[in-house]
Amino acid sequence: MLQLNSVSRVSSTTQNPKLWLAQSNSLSSQNGLAFNSISNTRSSTTKKKKNLGVKCQYYDQQQKNFTTSSRPSPSSAPPAGVSPPKVFVGHSIYKGKAALTVEPKSPEFSPLESGAYKLVKEGFVLLQFAPATAVRQYDWTRKQVFSLSVTEIGHLVSLGARDSCEFFHDPNKGRSDEGKVRKVLKVEPLPDGSGHFFNLSVQNKVLNVDESIYIPVTRAEYTVLTSAFNYILPYLLGWHAYANSIKPDDSGRVNNVNPRYGGDYEWNR
Repeated sequence: MLQLNSVSRVSSTTQNPKLWLAQSNSLSSQNGLAFNSISNTRSSTTKKKKNLGVKCQYYDQQQKNFTTSSRPSPSSAPPAGVSPPKVFVGHSIYKGKAALTVEPKSPEFSPLESGAYKLVKEGFVLLQFAPATAVRQYDWTRKQVFSLSVTEIGHLVSLGARDSCEFFHDPNKGRSDEGKVRKVLKVEPLPDGSGHFFNLSVQNKVLNVDESIYIPVTRAEYTVLTSAFNYILPYLLGWHAYANSIKPDDSGRVNNVNPRYGGDYEWNR
């Protein structure tokens, strides 16, 4: 309809050239305004696109800076002869009658004359039990501790939902005061199968202490413990230090120096 009206107008105005010229000028001005509005819209859109492009570049630059700063640089490493700072970690479980804190303890190494290091003591996981005195309050001055060896950690990791285990420790075993301190840790399943009981009994004849602290550990909490145990176990054995000391050319250099090296390996026999 719009096209027919415009055609009819043009045909009717052809009889009067002046009137047709005026209408054509008005139409051209309207078209010019429309064109200008379209060009302005396109230019504003282009400006918006340009602004968006600047923002994206800024975001990419920020991401790049964050990634670069998050990576450890050689300058941030401790200088030669200086040991890295120690980091202390732990995990705690708080219940109504007691609290349990779990902390890994690193292995110990001894230097050799050759410049190498030898493992002299495996790491362990320290369990600390503290009785509750009030709601969300615990007496850590009365805490009792129990050190889990790597083998005992393996027992806990492989423990089933209905399984139980018991560990006995005598800190003075093999010495003159053997038997004066007895520690028994029992891990037993809860009656409904929703977790385990951790029960630590300590008898200390020297300090006249006879105390038993127990805490229920849910299945989810026990899963967190076993997951942490699985992760930290190779570090307690010191194998991470050995893995970090391996160099790509170690095997080739040793075999070239001593062709008989490695003869004790099973696959070389």
